[in-house]
Amino acid sequence: MKNVPRTLTAWTIYDWANSVHSLVIVSSIFPVYFSATALNETGGPVIDFLGISIKNSVLFSYTVSAAFLFTALLSPVCSAIADYSGRKKTFMKFFCYTGAISCSLLYFFTQETTTFAVICFWLSLIGWSGSIVFYNSYLPDIATEDQFDRVSARGFSMGYIGSVALMIINLLVILKGEWFGNISEAMASRIAFLTVGLWWIGFAQIPFSRLPDGSRKATKGGNYLLNGFKELRHVWTELQDRPLAKRFLIAFFVYNMGVQTVMYVATIFGSDELKLPGQSLIITILLIQLVAIPGAYGFSRLSERLGNTYALMIAVVIWIGICACAYFVQTESQFFALAAVVGLVMGGIQSLSRSTYSKLIPATNDTASYFSFYDVTEKLSIVLGTLLYGLIEQLTGSMRNSILALLILFIVGFVLLWRIPSQKIYGVRLENAEVS
Repeated sequence: MKNVPRTLTAWTIYDWANSVHSLVIVSSIFPVYFSATALNETGGPVIDFLGISIKNSVLFSYTVSAAFLFTALLSPVCSAIADYSGRKKTFMKFFCYTGAISCSLLYFFTQETTTFAVICFWLSLIGWSGSIVFYNSYLPDIATEDQFDRVSARGFSMGYIGSVALMIINLLVILKGEWFGNISEAMASRIAFLTVGLWWIGFAQIPFSRLPDGSRKATKGGNYLLNGFKELRHVWTELQDRPLAKRFLIAFFVYNMGVQTVMYVATIFGSDELKLPGQSLIITILLIQLVAIPGAYGFSRLSERLGNTYALMIAVVIWIGICACAYFVQTESQFFALAAVVGLVMGGIQSLSRSTYSKLIPATNDTASYFSFYDVTEKLSIVLGTLLYGLIEQLTGSMRNSILALLILFIVGFVLLWRIPSQKIYGVRLENAEVS
């Protein structure tokens, strides 16, 4: 049964639960703490990691790339096994607990334990991204097509609200340490990492108790791994016959390289390139989350009026403008203004991308397998985007040159989206639109 309010609410609460990782660990407190802590004996940014001398900001970018590359290789197999065995929720739990426990272990991050912390950060990214594959795949299972955009936007909005709620608590402890026994900012930051893990696991119990699990396929012979690969091959074959789905995944791959890279390195850019204080950066990220809430709903309404593709194209055009302005940004106020625009469009493009893909895949029980291809596309785009960003910075010594590469990606993404018909009539699947 679809469109059950209790089930839809439970699904959106997982966004509330896991989005604290994106905000606290990826975008705000952890990157600031990482820049201030991952230093060599003389206080310089070039550190030793597993015998390799590397700048801390480049290591941060490469760690993100490595985590998502690993997830991209792992998730298709896991999702295919989940579809075959009917254990979608079990896999979702495994990745959730892996990520949350890894976040909690960051409590032990000091200058002497940098290598351990980088590994925990890497595992937290794998856990977060792995659980999202199965979370996203529930959307076509629990909602009808006419509700995809709104439910997807609601999920992202719940994520922004939840992450902001915990972020405010963490900021209070960091900025007002005297209220909590005169603890240092460093200790307050480490406590924040611990609270992320506890928050994530705690609220995840609500969707885990209410979301349905998949139906096991009645196939004789073989084992879960072997049949999982067969399931993956079956879905891959079906995708070859769905040209609009393939076109969208290609376009999504390109523009998402820019979107995700901006999200993962924005704080490092403000810290290292603009030399902004940590508190200003954290408040900026908080502003982005608040603005993203109306942004997600706004683009949902825009897609109802113009169609998903045109709404996405408008979002990509705004991202092009963001990159152009970021290349020239010099002051703290300019950075704040640009961050507000990023927040406005960030939620919209993520929400619409998820719901658009949901409309392009067939009505089937293989949703986890189908979304594994979406996930692989997303994760590989993060890998290449962050790798490209870090490599250009390493070769040229300037993050601004990396921003120019992101601008080109958005332009190419816009051109690729232009090739996809925009459909705004619900009840008629996008895949049935005429392909020109």
